[in-house]
Amino acid sequence: MQITIGKYDPASRSVPVTFVGEGPAGDVTHSRRVNAVLTAAGKYDRKATAARVEEVARGVAAKIAAGVITNPPADSDDDADVPW
Repeated sequence: MQITIGKYDPASRSVPVTFVGEGPAGDVTHSRRVNAVLTAAGKYDRKATAARVEEVARGVAAKIAAGVITNPPADSDDDADVPW
């Protein structure tokens, strides 16, 4: 699994993370926010957050392998004339 951790957001106290793993139908990309780990003084702990992201990644990998997390369907012009 490939993991990319983005910049810490102090407002939400989280980091954006993108996971890319091998699913039943090929590579699956899944993005979500993961709560950051803060020190007792309230500062962002990069190392501890990376460890938390690794924990989340194990669950994401299992869901991708099981086909629970998949890529969204490709955009289609089939509904171009539907007024919604």
